[in-house]
Amino acid sequence: MEVSEDIKAAKDVIQAFLKAKKTVRMYPENNPIYRKTLDDTFSRLSDLFSYRDEFNLKIKQNEIFFEAEQIYANTEKDDNLALFFFKDGLRELTFTRGLSLPEMEEFLKIISLDFDREAVDDDIVTLLWEKDFRNIKYVADDAFLVEDEDFERAEINQVKGKASGPDEILKAYAAAFESEDVKGISIVNLTDKDLQVLVKEMEKDTQDKTGKIYQILLEMLLQAESAPEYEDVLGLLRNVFSYSLKQRDLRTAVDIMQQTKTIAESLAFSDTVKRQMNLLLASVNSEESVKSLGEIFDSDAALDEQVVSEYMGFLNRISIPSFISLLGELESIHGRKIVITILIHLGKHDIQAVAKGLQDSRWFVVRNIIYVLRHIGDKKAVEYLLATAKHADERVKKEAIKTLGDLKNPLALQTLRDCLDDAEPSIRKIAVKALGSIGSETAKRIILERLSEKEFRGKDFDEKRDFYEILARWNHADVVDFLIGTLKKRALFGKAKVDENRACAAYCLGLMGNKDSLPVLSRLRESKNKLLRESVNTAIRKIEHV
Repeated sequence: MEVSEDIKAAKDVIQAFLKAKKTVRMYPENNPIYRKTLDDTFSRLSDLFSYRDEFNLKIKQNEIFFEAEQIYANTEKDDNLALFFFKDGLRELTFTRGLSLPEMEEFLKIISLDFDREAVDDDIVTLLWEKDFRNIKYVADDAFLVEDEDFERAEINQVKGKASGPDEILKAYAAAFESEDVKGISIVNLTDKDLQVLVKEMEKDTQDKTGKIYQILLEMLLQAESAPEYEDVLGLLRNVFSYSLKQRDLRTAVDIMQQTKTIAESLAFSDTVKRQMNLLLASVNSEESVKSLGEIFDSDAALDEQVVSEYMGFLNRISIPSFISLLGELESIHGRKIVITILIHLGKHDIQAVAKGLQDSRWFVVRNIIYVLRHIGDKKAVEYLLATAKHADERVKKEAIKTLGDLKNPLALQTLRDCLDDAEPSIRKIAVKALGSIGSETAKRIILERLSEKEFRGKDFDEKRDFYEILARWNHADVVDFLIGTLKKRALFGKAKVDENRACAAYCLGLMGNKDSLPVLSRLRESKNKLLRESVNTAIRKIEHV
């Protein structure tokens, strides 16, 4: 196929997504328009998969790219598919060959949600994670996933609180008119270029002076002869360092620390001098320094990631409590992202200190600390996390359950089993997925036991299918026997619910690609129950093409 045709096909898929996004929201599932829209969208994707293995989309704020070609662009805020994905942290979407119609339908249901108007607790990335699609992959900006729209509202409210009212503005005008006239001054207008030059010169001048003062103080330290002199010069050196932070000059602050460390480690200086330098190095972890650092992170100033990384190298675990406190005070998303990165770096040396943040009264701080512990990746963190799986805030519970699964510590199994009894279906779904992530024999037995319970029969079909889909990760003889036994079940009462379980079992066998189940599945090909019949035939097709 020509490249131009390839791009056209990709654009057609995007247009189909846009149409489906509206249709799925407007019509019930049994409506002919709804079904036709699904079939049309699936057909366009199937056309692509007839000559390629995957369909990968790169997502920018207002653009979507396919193979380096722009296939969608929209600068408006409304009905902007790129912005819809981008604002929730989604950066790539990949659909792979083997994508089923049910998978695509679930994806379209997610993107059809109106996150701005509906009471949806999760973002797009979290919903994709919960579904655990086999043939839909994504890449997200992880740090973005730990944010919440409440932060944005808080920022807006704070700005409103600081805004000057009409009375204050009038007072300012009155004060200006009452002031004495200034006479005899010739004013020369400055051009934009003149202003830019002045700003650069002022910035350069400040940096040069700070560095020169520091060098002079170092010379004074080397010439000091008594303890009081050492203490006086050290105090001045600390002031210079603090000044550079308050001026938001992180580059100079790093340079000061690097020079200080060089002297502290050099054999050419006395023990007294090196001791003073080590005291100065320790000040980087002080609560005051961390607070000043937070002001830099929260400002609009552009930050060099390399400079931030160099500064992070001077920090140690002593500063962890200060950074946890800072995490709850910062207003900018970018600032919190940097602090989270710092806590991950420092927390590898002291998980217990990081875990103390789980006791914070602010739910968003607790969720961010759970995120930090997950990315540290130490299984020992599980003992601190168990209680958070019962947190009052649902968003915290979800983050905790995900993390318990990712850390794969057997200590989490009982807690995850308890989460399967949660009153909220979305919590139960995340819990079973976490058990699947652990992947142990015990985790398998917990899921099998739950599927065998009589009460499970009454669950919604979507939840049942999620449980069976996780069970497909264990392609073991006992699992196959359980699924085949479920297929063979009959019922005089509650037949519809039993048939839902049988349909789920067929779906699971299809995912596993188990050929031994084909005889049993084949006997159900003409079942009178539409759901069971479709699930069985889909499973047979999957198994036969393995």
